[in-house]
Amino acid sequence: MDIESKITIIGGGIGGLVCAIALQQKGFNNIQIFERRTEAQSIGAGFVAWANASWVLNKLGLLDGLAKLGGRLKQMQRWTDQGEYLGGVDITKIDQGIGYPSYAVSQADFQQFLQHKANEQGIVIRNNQCVIDIEDNGPENSFLRFEDGSKTEADIVIGADGRMNSIARKYVQKENKPIYQNYINWVGILESDNPMPIENNVLDYWGCGTRFGIVPINKYKVYWAGCKALLLNNVNTADTDKQELLHIFNNWPTLIKRVIKETQDQNIKRIPIFDHNPNPNWFRNRVCLLGDAAHASLPTSGQGACQAMEDGWHLSEQMAALSTLPEVFNAYQDIRFEKTTAITISAREFASSLFNTQEAFCLKRNNIAKFTDYEKSANGMIGLWSKNLK
Repeated sequence: MDIESKITIIGGGIGGLVCAIALQQKGFNNIQIFERRTEAQSIGAGFVAWANASWVLNKLGLLDGLAKLGGRLKQMQRWTDQGEYLGGVDITKIDQGIGYPSYAVSQADFQQFLQHKANEQGIVIRNNQCVIDIEDNGPENSFLRFEDGSKTEADIVIGADGRMNSIARKYVQKENKPIYQNYINWVGILESDNPMPIENNVLDYWGCGTRFGIVPINKYKVYWAGCKALLLNNVNTADTDKQELLHIFNNWPTLIKRVIKETQDQNIKRIPIFDHNPNPNWFRNRVCLLGDAAHASLPTSGQGACQAMEDGWHLSEQMAALSTLPEVFNAYQDIRFEKTTAITISAREFASSLFNTQEAFCLKRNNIAKFTDYEKSANGMIGLWSKNLK
């Protein structure tokens, strides 16, 4: 590909930023990011940059920055809503199997770090720029049309504009209809004056149609998610999300109630959960999809941000290696589709189990979890997450 090509990225989230940084490091020097929000924001509270994401960040020289922001993890523990231990996956084994460390990190902190690195590399980030349409201009280029009526021309358009209202996905696949998966996530981030008794372990509590997870970033800072099976049009009758959460999780372990109570109201977000059916069509003409716009998986995958980073790396590799856009986009899609599809489907299956509301099913599920071979589970994660990492 011509390194002077005018590359436009729609979406200034983690995937778009990593892609821009990777492209710039490979010599592409005409990159712009258009972000619809007025300033940097993140929809989630935090995420785990698993070892496969650290592999990408190491390739880009960014792993030390992640290490300064995030906390290392030892185990992913499963518990019932009454505090009965169900077993745990050894995260250090996953890290050893892939060859890189996993870190829990604040999403806002990590996104700001990436923005700083992009700015250092001279990548132009334009906030408050809402793309509302993509127009063809023959085989040579495309135009982006903005909410204010203005337009910009691009040789290559990378759609990293998320799962819910992706203009790029609508252009490529002729539709953008995310599928509600019948549960709500409330996510939050807490910085406490007192240490949290977690010891670098991810705590995952399972109820019947409900779930609560806590992930430590350090001994004073955690992010969390409380989830419940609900109809999309369910009306919240509580005055605040915190009050609703305290009601839902009233009889759960004390640590959960402490985390909810100590989190400031403005640090709690209510998010209806959607994904997309896998679709093996990630590009059209000069427009290519990346991250959630291409393959939106549920939070139960634990891999949303990680797979977006992998996308950015692999797309940049193909753009540096191949001569024409059809070659680039086909190679990129061939590398990424099977892995991302497997992650999307497995996340749906896990969510279906977690948010089943039948008590007999949930008791059987928990009993199976007690006798799960967690070493085999770790090996399965290593096998899937390390796929296509060279």
